[in-house]
Amino acid sequence: MTHDILIIGAGPAGLATAISAARGGARVLVVERHPATSIFPRATAVSTRTMEIFRSWGVTDPIRAGDLGVQPLCSVSPTLRTALPEGVPLGFPTDPRAVLAVSPSVPACVPQDHIEPVLLDHLRLLGGEVRFGVELVGLVDRGDGVHATLRDRATGAQERVAARFVVGADGPRGDVRRALGIELTHLGTLGEFINVMFTADLEPVIGERRYGLYVIEHPEAGGVLVPVGDGRWCYGRQWFPERGESAADFTPSRCVELIRAAVGVDDLEVQVLARLPFVMAAELADAFRAGNGFLVGDAAHRMTPVGGVGMNTAIAAGHNLGWKLAWVARGWAGPELLDSYELERRTPGEYRARRSLRMGGPPEPDPLGEDLGVRYASSVVAADAGERAPHAWVTVDGRRRSTLDLFDGRLTLLVGKDAAAWRAAADRVAGGPPLTVVDVADALAEYVQGGAVLVRPDGHVAWRAATTECPEAQLRAALDLTLGRVAAVSQAA
Repeated sequence: MTHDILIIGAGPAGLATAISAARGGARVLVVERHPATSIFPRATAVSTRTMEIFRSWGVTDPIRAGDLGVQPLCSVSPTLRTALPEGVPLGFPTDPRAVLAVSPSVPACVPQDHIEPVLLDHLRLLGGEVRFGVELVGLVDRGDGVHATLRDRATGAQERVAARFVVGADGPRGDVRRALGIELTHLGTLGEFINVMFTADLEPVIGERRYGLYVIEHPEAGGVLVPVGDGRWCYGRQWFPERGESAADFTPSRCVELIRAAVGVDDLEVQVLARLPFVMAAELADAFRAGNGFLVGDAAHRMTPVGGVGMNTAIAAGHNLGWKLAWVARGWAGPELLDSYELERRTPGEYRARRSLRMGGPPEPDPLGEDLGVRYASSVVAADAGERAPHAWVTVDGRRRSTLDLFDGRLTLLVGKDAAAWRAAADRVAGGPPLTVVDVADALAEYVQGGAVLVRPDGHVAWRAATTECPEAQLRAALDLTLGRVAAVSQAA
């Protein structure tokens, strides 16, 4: 087959899956029906965990180049002009020192239309192929792989491609989910909304009150105002069909009137760039996999913008899935590894989708803990493992690095005392995916507890040993477990 993995959709979920797979050595083809990456800012909240993933890929600097320079705070006021001098937390950490105590990365506020081109460039540097203006028109799973029919939307020309796996990153109404025969469960709807993107000079209005979200309670122009960079803003407002309203009511001139009222400046110069009606709803796919087909992002778990978790959840899912597909395609891992994707990602996906329906509720009480505390349970994770491996500063090859910088593209064995015995065992079991041994006795002695901890490429712990007895036998069994070559010990143990 020419391609190991065919990915339909080049949004954050598709690009994250493709990068994770390409960094795992897979041959990846991504197709996107639109002519380019998103021209709309869409999501802007980038969590600590997502920034850790970007750091592991080496794209932190170009991502942060698009940071909006706002605080993760919200103001609730009648107009933007009367925004609160002190905002309230949005559900993201507000103290960088607290974040840096447990992570090398702090969260950011970067619009999606800046993030996608950065990820696209990185994927292409890795050798991934991306075709825009191409849509999926046919898909057949033949057991040993998939055959897809693609159509160039400009010319109408069709092409058949074969791949070992296909990934649907094409949204909740995507073609892949339908072709796989997977249904959607509707979780709830918050209503009909319109998002108006516009430009205006609002710097004199906000001054030092640079927040990520402004809730406007104007009696005639209530809604939200969100900065999205380069002088652009988004104004979001609900409309009510039961009152005889429709999206067509929001003409450009009407939008200008509403924005002026929401800002509190009657003669504000406003240029409307786009008007995007949407339904604020959450849905969950009944399965994340069917045969050789997989779903990520909105195709698997659609959520509303409330809480700013949709893009972060999509990227985490792609990060989890990509390397697994690559390693199975390369013959390094067994089929159990692929079964673990849904087992590990369904719970956080469903939780966040349902939480996104709580508009106006209290923010997450421990946003950093929720972000970094996702724990996996599956047949390729030992019962006492599954957590994100901790951050600590260590010296490797003469360089000071975070432990989180060490995991991408390989299995990593963190060891304490008797490091030599574990290194020897690792040498004897060499073969398959790369395996690196790192001595963390000084930085994480209590965490490794005198034994060893095996960490996957996505930074989650797969297995731990409490002793150094028979290190080679322990390590062989751990690799069989982690790579899906044997079933895990019961998770209830």
